[in-house]
Order: sequence, then C-alpha cells, then structure tokens
Amino acid sequence: MKIEVSVDEKATDLKISVTCRQLTPDIEKILATLRMMNHQLTAKKDAEIYLLDTTQVIYIESVGRKCFIYTSNEIYESDFRLYELEQQLEEYGFIRVSKSFLIHLQNIQSLKSDINRKIRITMSNGEQIIASRQYADELKKRLGVI
Repeated sequence: MKIEVSVDEKATDLKISVTCRQLTPDIEKILATLRMMNHQLTAKKDAEIYLLDTTQVIYIESVGRKCFIYTSNEIYESDFRLYELEQQLEEYGFIRVSKSFLIHLQNIQSLKSDINRKIRITMSNGEQIIASRQYADELKKRLGVI
C-alpha cells in the first residue's frame, strides 16, 4: 500500500482519493473508518450498503462474531467488531455498558438500579439493556449521576 499526502494552501475542502484494482473488504473498512470521521457509519442490510448518521443509532449489539446497529426503525449489520466501534464512536456520545452492548447516551430514556449493582437502561425505542457491574460506574460518571 502506498500513501500520498499533498498539502495545498489553496484547497477549500479535504479530498481523499483511493485507487485500487478491486474493492476488497479491507478497503471497505478503510472507507468506513473515513466516513465515521464525518459522523457516519457504514452498515449493511439486505445486500445493500447504507450510510447511517451516528445520531440515528440507538445502540449496537454484538452477537457471536457480528455487530448489529439498531435505529428507531431498522436493524443493520456492521463489519466492525464492537471494540472497534467503541473506539471510533466514543467521542460521539457512545459508551460500552456490557460485553455485548454499546449505547448512544442521547437515546437513554431512563435508568433503574438492578440486582448486584447492575443498571437497567430503557432506550428511546423501548428496548431494555442491562449495564453490567463492570461498566455501571463509568456510565453513571458519564451521565453525571455519581
């Protein structure tokens, strides 16, 4: 792989160009990462690729080796692992609440204490997610309730 960067003081917008022989999964992942910088996620549904604005995402769930992105109306699949999405989305208001869930803080409807210092989170779409003890304190800290 060869990377070229040219600085032009007269440039008015950032332009990124990718030249390749064919579109591989690795290149798609690079493009998805670049889109995420623009607050967009690349997701798949029914063999189509969608660009989702991060504000649309309510939560992300990892099941087996797949990640599913939940919006108010649809469920999409992502090629990224949960830890990769966590790293990329943390600055956009997302937080890990368990081994399998990453939630968007803006879409929390309510919190309720549960057994063993766990927290039951009700999301804006009505789904309930349990924050494990390991992540509960960080959640409270991010929400300013500690």
